[in-house]
Amino acid sequence: MKRAGILNRHLSGALAELGHGDGVLVCDAGMPIPDGPRVVDLAFRAGVPSFAEVLDGLLTELVVEGATAASEVREANPAATALLDDHFPGLELVSHEKLKELSAHVRLVVRTGEAQPYANVLLRCGVFF
Repeated sequence: MKRAGILNRHLSGALAELGHGDGVLVCDAGMPIPDGPRVVDLAFRAGVPSFAEVLDGLLTELVVEGATAASEVREANPAATALLDDHFPGLELVSHEKLKELSAHVRLVVRTGEAQPYANVLLRCGVFF
């Protein structure tokens, strides 16, 4: 049994399979999930687990070389905006429609219970060396 880090066996296993350049969509409970990518659904109740909790946990285990979010987050969700800006100084912004298109090509989708709008980010995996 693991003693630390992400304990969810499905999520931990999915993260171990990722490689350089793979995409991971961390999304709120309302984001449409495309057919194709592996999905780990962590949603339990509205707001649980939160986008911030899941993102922080993922960032302790992943090397991320880039991130993309919907530009609509800036106006609709100040808390998510601050979180994303804090973690990703070079955050790329696209329309929400474009983010949904891009999500069809990710390798993994991690769905949170977040119930605030536009709490979504597409992470691009890097390498640790």
